[in-house]
Amino acid sequence: MNPVRITVQAALHRRLPRGGALPEATPMQRKARLCFAAAATLLALLAGGCATTGLSDAQELALYRSHAGEPVKSFTLFGQLSGWVPLGDTALAVWTRPSEAFLLELPGRCLDLDVAPAITLTSQGSRVYAKFDQVLVLGGPPSRFRMPCRIDTIRPLDVKALRQAQKQLREARSTERAAQPAPDMEN
Repeated sequence: MNPVRITVQAALHRRLPRGGALPEATPMQRKARLCFAAAATLLALLAGGCATTGLSDAQELALYRSHAGEPVKSFTLFGQLSGWVPLGDTALAVWTRPSEAFLLELPGRCLDLDVAPAITLTSQGSRVYAKFDQVLVLGGPPSRFRMPCRIDTIRPLDVKALRQAQKQLREARSTERAAQPAPDMEN
């Protein structure tokens, strides 16, 4: 399963703290932020293989469903998504902030969702509604026509519990790999 992806728009915009506007940064602060972002990106790329749980799409979707609350009609989306992860081609999780995420399930297949480099969501003002708004897959061949994918259900995710479950799965897989005997290289 892929680690959380950042949308094209989210990668180009800084996230705002609660309450709105960022205070003006000094040149030194901007340079420090840039260095931190570069280091974090490099670390994420190097650790990308470690970040996955090794589950199939169906297992990953079941994990997310087990950490999702009851369906809601809508959620607030100010600006852009902070991240997203495809869960096969009929569902995805979207992060509106690092500590707030939603499981979006679609009524059918969404072409290229599971391999898309970026997505965006339609919204009404600053709200995304089930049964009305859509997931738009971005990227890929320019001549490829994709239909918007209607959002069927929206369920809030318990992000803290989900991260804990993913951590436990990674640790279990790591322990499992460490317990396996080394391959015999003498032949």
